[in-house]
Amino acid sequence: MRELLDDEAIEAALAGTGWERHGDEITRTVRREGFAGALAYVNAVGGLAERHDHHPDITLKWDTVTLVLSTHSAGGLTQMDLDLAAAIDALD
Repeated sequence: MRELLDDEAIEAALAGTGWERHGDEITRTVRREGFAGALAYVNAVGGLAERHDHHPDITLKWDTVTLVLSTHSAGGLTQMDLDLAAAIDALD
């Protein structure tokens, strides 16, 4: 099982990113050019998720994508979440 991160580590990792903490999850919402742009972004995130073997909850609404990360098996946020969030940020 993955080790849960403490509040200080989570806050430090999220500082200056587009991610926000909501309890045991971190979220990010991005807009892309139309549905096709948003879908391409979702596909890129999906590829990263497969490589990291860690999968976000994804909501796609027209040109807006919302990502939610949490390590459900650990009951909260782990380094896996922060690593995938950083990889997703590198897509921009």
